Amino acid sequence: MEIQTGYLYHIKDEFFTKINDKGLMINHESGHSRPSYLAIKDDKLLWFIPLSSKIDKYNVIIQNKIKKYGSCKSILIKKIAGRKQVILIQNAFPTLEKYIQSKHTIDGRVIKISTALEREIVGDFKYLLSLKQNGNNLFFTDIDKIKIKMLEELAKIK
Repeated sequence: MEIQTGYLYHIKDEFFTKINDKGLMINHESGHSRPSYLAIKDDKLLWFIPLSSKIDKYNVIIQNKIKKYGSCKSILIKKIAGRKQVILIQNAFPTLEKYIQSKHTIDGRVIKISTALEREIVGDFKYLLSLKQNGNNLFFTDIDKIKIKMLEELAKIK
């Protein structure tokens, strides 16, 4: 399966078991593939950003961050596939294609976000990565630890 930036996917339980990071949003809802993850394709790794439907919960968090810092680039609320979704950039993580379960579909249609929204999310994600490189980590997951594990796996595959 070709993984592309801007499309939504589901991640295999095997990944979450292997990584065992308390900051990861794991699959739930009795076997249903949730949450959905937005893909960002990097040179070697795939990055995934979880989506949530808990608009009220995250809207409060966003408003508090805006009051405190003047903006919020770690959480966005945008329309995806006709309904509002929370985009949790702060919960992003890297993984490999072998851990992708499936593309996210609605009524058999593969879901891709708009190009404008894709640019905004990728821009905010890169901004958070640059903050992390400068010592201000806003990610909830240990992306460095996960990245090392994934790169080690990738090296064994090749």
